[in-house]
Amino acid sequence: MYIEQAFKVLHEWWRYFIGLFIVILAVIAGQIPFAAAVFMKSYETGEDLQGLDNSTVMSLLEPNLNLFLMLLSFAVGLVALLFVAKFLHKQTVVQLTTARSKIDWKRFWFSFFLWGIISSGFIWFDYFMSPEDYVLNFKLVPFIILLLIVVIFIPLQTSFEEYLFRGYLMQGIGLVAKNRWVPLLVTSLAFGLLHIANPEVDKLGYSIMIFYIGTGLFLGIMTLMDDGMELSLGFHAANNFFAALLVSADWTALQTHSVLKDISEPSKDMLTEMVLPVFLVFPILLLIMSKKYGWKNWKDKLFGSILEPERETIKSIGNNDENTTNL
Repeated sequence: MYIEQAFKVLHEWWRYFIGLFIVILAVIAGQIPFAAAVFMKSYETGEDLQGLDNSTVMSLLEPNLNLFLMLLSFAVGLVALLFVAKFLHKQTVVQLTTARSKIDWKRFWFSFFLWGIISSGFIWFDYFMSPEDYVLNFKLVPFIILLLIVVIFIPLQTSFEEYLFRGYLMQGIGLVAKNRWVPLLVTSLAFGLLHIANPEVDKLGYSIMIFYIGTGLFLGIMTLMDDGMELSLGFHAANNFFAALLVSADWTALQTHSVLKDISEPSKDMLTEMVLPVFLVFPILLLIMSKKYGWKNWKDKLFGSILEPERETIKSIGNNDENTTNL
């Protein structure tokens, strides 16, 4: 089982507390370049940052620079998280990723392309149904720069969020709670709250949190049912990857040199379109994956108890198994 993987490494509760504190400090440090760039730009233009909403603050910088600096903090956070796993917990990337003996990249790519095709299809369908809501935003040179940033940094950003919520915290909270449903709910709520400062919340209201929390719940269910994060890693990477390249808007977190730009005003219909996948599309995807990977015993995997193996001892960790000290 995936959560039980943590019993193979140093797993006292205080290690997770210290580890999370280190990761948070790293993310804050990673945000310094973005904050400095925004303050410098506001000083040059005479813009008063007080009272500005998040989307306006983001629009102060050139889109590619804004995206790069925004994603930089997640890259720093990922490095810190892997550092914590290796040196504080003596945990390998494989143990943090999956209960399998090695990372199953076929699962990652299946999820990536499945959601990439579906999400891109939704975007193009809406474009052809409501072309008046979009303008062609494609510019070759800025788009090529965007593509480079997206290819390198979007996977780092989404992997950080997955390794933090569906990985590190899922395992740590699971060991403390001694069950699976508490870490599933807590990490889903925390994942949603991570996005509460997004510009979309300002425009669509707190109801949009249904989408973020629901997505966290969907990714958490995939992780627990599949005994690994490969599917959630692929889904999350595809979601942000194709969104950043295909469509952007002035009121979203991803303001990029995308192919299309949504110029419509945020509305209740738009909120419905964003929330609908939580109740319709995500359950269908879970059904597809359950059939493909033979998921069974849903009740135990999502609500069952976490039991420590009887012969597992902390003293033996890292002394005789060299694999526990290698990333």
